[in-house]
Amino acid sequence: MQVHVEDISSVQKKIIIEIPAERVDQEIDKAYSAIQKKAKLQGFRPGKAPMQLIKRTYADAMRDDVMRRLYQDTLYKAMDEHKLEPIDSPVIESDILEAGAPFKYSAVFDVMPNIILGEYLGLNVTKEKYVAKPSNIEAELERMQENMAQLVPLEDAVVDNGQIVSVDYSVVVEGAPEENSGLQSADVEVGAGKIIPGFEEKLIGLKTGDSIEFTLDLPKADDSAEAELKRGLFSVKVNEIKRKELPELDDEFAQQFGEYETMEALRARMVEYHEKHETDRIDNEFKERLIQELIKKNPLDVPESMVKRQLDHMFENLKNRLKSQQMSLEMAGIDAEGFRSRFHDDAVDKVRGGLLLMALVEKENISVNDEDLAAQYEKMAAGNPEMLDRIKEYYSANQNAKSSIISEIKEDKAISILIKGAVVTEFDPEQPEAA
Repeated sequence: MQVHVEDISSVQKKIIIEIPAERVDQEIDKAYSAIQKKAKLQGFRPGKAPMQLIKRTYADAMRDDVMRRLYQDTLYKAMDEHKLEPIDSPVIESDILEAGAPFKYSAVFDVMPNIILGEYLGLNVTKEKYVAKPSNIEAELERMQENMAQLVPLEDAVVDNGQIVSVDYSVVVEGAPEENSGLQSADVEVGAGKIIPGFEEKLIGLKTGDSIEFTLDLPKADDSAEAELKRGLFSVKVNEIKRKELPELDDEFAQQFGEYETMEALRARMVEYHEKHETDRIDNEFKERLIQELIKKNPLDVPESMVKRQLDHMFENLKNRLKSQQMSLEMAGIDAEGFRSRFHDDAVDKVRGGLLLMALVEKENISVNDEDLAAQYEKMAAGNPEMLDRIKEYYSANQNAKSSIISEIKEDKAISILIKGAVVTEFDPEQPEAA
């Protein structure tokens, strides 16, 4: 057997294997013999049909069987001998298998990059200063007020701005039937501008029980000039029209949130929560800048199969977020192909960052002990003893989940090393950030 390995890139290999004619003939004879024993041909008892008839009848089945067995017997053996570790399923191309001739095939597959971590200490990174903004507290109170609003059904009303309209709808996408939606339900706040431009305006003037059809341009999947503009035919039925009744922002309002007796107490807690929320956001953005700087200092090719898995993960997260908001991909003007095109570079950077952090974990010999796990469980339980017991029980019984938590802790420790070694420049969010 002859084996030749080619480097397509630093993260993709091609292995070419040629199997001698003698081995091919042996496998062909073996396959035909096995087929002959089981073959049921008219006029012959099982196992008694002549070999010439077997070969004429079952040539395709023989080829499938022999090629599959040759792949199994030679591909991974050749990979082991050349110390190749694929991280995805190989894509195989082959010649036609013929008796009396060598059989040649190739397999292309991704491999992990060879990471030689260079500069990772002394990274220059900017970080936003936290600035308290009372206006944000008022905006949050207004949002809470909106969420606590009572929806009062309206009789003999017509749809207008500010109303909540319960609808059933479906959409047919021109030229893309695979993106059509079946019948779905939604509550639409008219005038809020939360869904496809033009949709809410089409409802104005309708009454309960009315149906309407209209065509709208669907938002492009990405901002590129090449992105295709699609149109959707919407069929909508109005089931109910409601108006909002907002509660007063008084002590009674505050008491609906449990532990607060007065609006003053609620406001104080919101200030505390807002500060934590903002500092968490600032920390997360700082870490993203830090990892981007690490990537810049350590260029790295990444396997496309890992990028695809990352995109799949990001897409599923998006679908779940939309579902929690009672929205569909169609309402948000998003399709899978456009999403993957738009966020491909983001996924590449996420994979790069993850691989570099893994390399840092190895370089710094970062480990995780029982105290680290206990602290992580405490953090996840957020002070709930009953939840803490369930978390400990779950991760004790689920090794894969525990391994994932260990990886997260190692990554956090690696980021802490980057932070401690970084040169950090703070900036005021109210001022233009220095280039």
